[in-house]
Amino acid sequence: MASFFNILFVLLAWTASSALALRNVKVQGSDYVNNATSDRFQILGVANGTNCLRDAALMQRLGINTIRIYNLDPSLNHDMCASIFNAVGIYMLLDVNSPLPNESLNPGDLTSSYNAAYLNRIFAVVEAFKNYPNTLGFFGGNEVIQNPGSQTTSPPYLRAVTRDLKNYIAKHSQRNIPVGYSAADVRDYLADTFAYLSCDIDGSSSDPSRIDFFGLNSYSWCGKDATFQSAGYDILVEMFGKTTIPVFFSEYGCNKPQPRVFDEVQALYSPNMTGVMSGGIVYEYVQGASNNFGLVDLYDNGTAALRGDYDVLQKQYNKLDIKALQSGNASATALKSPSCSGSLITESDFSKSFKIPSLPTGGQTLIDNGIQNPNNGKLVPITQTAVKATVYASNGGTIKDLAIKPLAEDQSNTPNGQDTSGSASTSSTSASGTSTGSKPKSTSGSGCTNVHFFLATLAFIAFAFQRA
Repeated sequence: MASFFNILFVLLAWTASSALALRNVKVQGSDYVNNATSDRFQILGVANGTNCLRDAALMQRLGINTIRIYNLDPSLNHDMCASIFNAVGIYMLLDVNSPLPNESLNPGDLTSSYNAAYLNRIFAVVEAFKNYPNTLGFFGGNEVIQNPGSQTTSPPYLRAVTRDLKNYIAKHSQRNIPVGYSAADVRDYLADTFAYLSCDIDGSSSDPSRIDFFGLNSYSWCGKDATFQSAGYDILVEMFGKTTIPVFFSEYGCNKPQPRVFDEVQALYSPNMTGVMSGGIVYEYVQGASNNFGLVDLYDNGTAALRGDYDVLQKQYNKLDIKALQSGNASATALKSPSCSGSLITESDFSKSFKIPSLPTGGQTLIDNGIQNPNNGKLVPITQTAVKATVYASNGGTIKDLAIKPLAEDQSNTPNGQDTSGSASTSSTSASGTSTGSKPKSTSGSGCTNVHFFLATLAFIAFAFQRA
């Protein structure tokens, strides 16, 4: 479904006339919470995909509950893809920026790139996805604070973009949708980035420039010999220990050495971290040309093949105690966010100015009146659940009877003990069995050109899609 992405346990009767909706998830202190059940929501996720029905079926088996999507085109119709993911209990985290002109801030020219055309772009993403109940949140920026000098000039603009998005949502959306930031794991500036973006200017808890959640792109746990301490997870728990907003890995999954073992999954969802962290997003769903991060190979003839990493990750997810992860965190709302002050910042070259840039010319008009001709998405009926495309297991066998399995209105997807590896053999009502067959040999690339969407799961399991 190129229209949705530029490439990244109750079974109900499903009819063409119905479109059940996931319950909204809200931010409650440092937790995500299901509005209907009050269960804590942990992110489990991945990134990448092209055929939404096929990818949703494979992601549902994997056990994720959230996808992250990069480089979206808000002018396209995303209704079917969003509705499919909604049906299988998978939420969406969306990046509002893209690499195209006027679609992201330029760290080397912040003043000029922060303009009305840019705001029109990010507001268009809001308009396209605000009506889907499985829209979990928007990333207002990704790894902006990374290159030398960006820590000095960029922070006020990141707060400005957060303010503008939240003010637009408040004016034009029927529900509050959280806005956050995805940070690079630059340890010298990580604590300062978090402190700067999550404090309250003038001590006001309603400050719209304050982020609602904080994502960290971290690849520090590498291989079977890594530990909680060697990966620096103990440092992260201490760093974010007093957080008043949800914190999670917006990307993770070190790919050296190969094959990946994903032992960090057990650490991330262990009591050592769940009191502070809300899960993470594995990078990535689709195998790129040479990066070896992918869980699935895509082929030009429309077929797909699971890689060994998919099987390993699925097994790690199946070990998790989902009931424990869903239990409430009593301390989640006990802490009050700090007032913004230069004393929160530890590095001498990090911005200590909380004077946020004013809206550019034309910006307030966009917020007041909305963008022109918005492309508003909506849920649509799902009339097909069976996957027609051929999908191969990691051993080369064909996966039979692959289909999505719609869930109840208040249920998000969770790991369910399925085994989709080449050695699996199950009935068509659960995991598909396999038969002999060969993967296609003749392809022209991975088939993931223009992939713009990723999968993630909050407070549970998450994947991330390819960004380019």
